Amino acid sequence: MSELAFPKAQKPLKVALAGGGIGGLTTALCLARAGHAVTVYEQADTFVESGAGVQISPNAARVLHALDLKQSLQRVGFLPQATEIRSWRSGRVISHTPLGHAARERYGAPYYHVHRGDLLQLLVAQAQAQPKIELVLGKRISAFTQDSAGVSLDLGNESRVFDLLIGADGIHSAVREQLWGEQAADFTGNMAWRLLVPVNRLPEGLVAPNATVWWGPGKHFVHYLVNSGRQVNCVCVVETNAWHPESWIEPGSLAELKADFAGWHDTIQALLARADESSLFKWGLFDRAPMQAWGQGRVSLLGDACHPTLPFMAQGAAMAIEDAAVLARCLSAGSENEQDCATTLLRYEALRRQRTADVQRGSRRNATIFHLSGIKAWLRDRAAARAGGHTMDKLYRYNPLSVGLHDNMDP
Repeated sequence: MSELAFPKAQKPLKVALAGGGIGGLTTALCLARAGHAVTVYEQADTFVESGAGVQISPNAARVLHALDLKQSLQRVGFLPQATEIRSWRSGRVISHTPLGHAARERYGAPYYHVHRGDLLQLLVAQAQAQPKIELVLGKRISAFTQDSAGVSLDLGNESRVFDLLIGADGIHSAVREQLWGEQAADFTGNMAWRLLVPVNRLPEGLVAPNATVWWGPGKHFVHYLVNSGRQVNCVCVVETNAWHPESWIEPGSLAELKADFAGWHDTIQALLARADESSLFKWGLFDRAPMQAWGQGRVSLLGDACHPTLPFMAQGAAMAIEDAAVLARCLSAGSENEQDCATTLLRYEALRRQRTADVQRGSRRNATIFHLSGIKAWLRDRAAARAGGHTMDKLYRYNPLSVGLHDNMDP
């Protein structure tokens, strides 16, 4: 499967990757399958993924399957039976979309819920077993220069030269900042909370094996099972006039969160009453316009470094995983000389820029749609019910393993 998904490169390259998160490690694995030598630089001393749950929709799952992670994902993840949208107070089902076997039949790949830490460890283990991947911890790419010979990295006490540099170093990307300067970000007026609830603390059957979104005026609540069904991952978003920092690691107050969702359905109250308070964090949601260009010469970007996405479509990780596959396939058709490297990276960018921008804009629209009230909410609910639950078809049918080898391919 991987030979077809990631054809061997005509001329293997030496590639440096900044960032050892989900996007960076997936990229390393895809590139190594294509024959490239990859060095991943992670500035932290250990591979640790902040956050809790992540949704891996079929468009991304097919890439992870091609990397031989299917059995591992089935072991640590959870396969939801459906997505549901419910009304915040009554619990009325607004929309129901089958997943499970139906998703595999409809899209050719399953839909997973996975703890971010579990997914990261699967990727780390796979990378450690791959001889073409070097993992370097505690090193930050502080600066770089490029010329006809390659990209020279300043690593503090040493420098190294590579054919390419890919910045997969997140929202606050140092690679992006050196290429383009600091990117403007606007506070959306939304604050997000995340927490975990042990299932064994809950009444039996309280949480259905679904991805459930509760829509309410000015806020929404998402929950789904992770860790093989042993924990409920909750993400709660509230409109606020107070500015909050863009950090995944600021502890939150359970009393404040309970006050924000006072009057919501009994299921929400039961989850909050049994939350693991040590897992409760909050962060401000900031929006960034789609970038008009990602890379220059032998340097490009990937994932949140170039298309950070609000969490209203559950596609942030999926877009980075798609990037990884398309980049590897594009490089399989290129060579190591300066002009071809630059052209190949521009082609990768061209194949990905419109799709990722559409997801960014769609997530921004959902931030408004989810929080409507009054007659607008009533009209929204009727439209969602009529849509038949398949509004994400175009998104989930996308196959990054069919993109990138030939110029006439449709991205």
